[in-house]
Amino acid sequence: MHAVQLTAYGDPIEGLKYVDIPEPEAPGPNQVLIGVEFSPLNPNDLLLAQGIYGVRPALPTVIGNEGVGRVLAVGAGVEKVKVGDRVLAPLSSFTWRERMIVPAKGLFALPADADPQQLAMLAINPPTAVLLLSEYVELKPGEWVVQNSANSAVGRWVIAFAKTRGLKTVNIVRRPELVPELHAIGGDVVVVDSPNVSKEIKAAVGQAELRLALDGVSGPATGVLASTLSPHGTLVSYAAMSLAPMSLSPLEVIFKPLTVRGFWLGHPESAAKSAPAVAQAAEMIASGPVRIPIAATYPLSSIKDAVAHAQRGGKILLDVAN
Repeated sequence: MHAVQLTAYGDPIEGLKYVDIPEPEAPGPNQVLIGVEFSPLNPNDLLLAQGIYGVRPALPTVIGNEGVGRVLAVGAGVEKVKVGDRVLAPLSSFTWRERMIVPAKGLFALPADADPQQLAMLAINPPTAVLLLSEYVELKPGEWVVQNSANSAVGRWVIAFAKTRGLKTVNIVRRPELVPELHAIGGDVVVVDSPNVSKEIKAAVGQAELRLALDGVSGPATGVLASTLSPHGTLVSYAAMSLAPMSLSPLEVIFKPLTVRGFWLGHPESAAKSAPAVAQAAEMIASGPVRIPIAATYPLSSIKDAVAHAQRGGKILLDVAN
């Protein structure tokens, strides 16, 4: 069967290869055979391919941190899913292959009428958004959260889940054309990054406190978020799209004072809390409130083109079933 393997760490375009690998064996007890349909090409997949992610598997290896597929066969003892059900592959189970054996534990049937391309992106971004909103500051309805990378999938899910909790969002974007788009999906304040963006944010929220800031960019963008936070606020770093070191004034940290935390869904304590968020997000996709823009889909055989497109920007999916 066909797959994409990482053969060398470094440049993903060079290291990722379209290959034939052996078919999986029949599922054993409490196992399921999945036919993968779609798998996102996420920033964390590229970081893994570069060798700078939180895990570094032995090479060569199939990679791919999330995906969706149909159940093709079940082993003895499997009761919660059946042949034909659409399910999410377990997080970080290396999905860039046509078929795979996975543990049945934790699998559940996804809504039958939901868009499989949208479902393919459920395992990472929705639980990340939920846990960012829940695990660091106990926010009450009516309170604000500020985020950069607001147009990312995580950023859009933050807006969506914040609405379900009665929270308000301040969203920093880089392009003016995104302002009406994020307003339309529920962003309360949407501002374009600029030297004056901190003043704009403070003017927009008035006397309200900003106790939680979510940083998906790093670099100078971290300092911008820190400058908007109220005294004793918390800044959570969950991604580093710029790949630049965090830059923030020590005076902000010292005199406010601020708390700086890090989040990774790969930590066991985070992954263990993700299932309810995934299930809620699946229903939100099925009912229509959330739709993440997809820039393009590529077959596995075009992995190098897919990586090049992802490096230019935009959400890319691999059409594994083609």
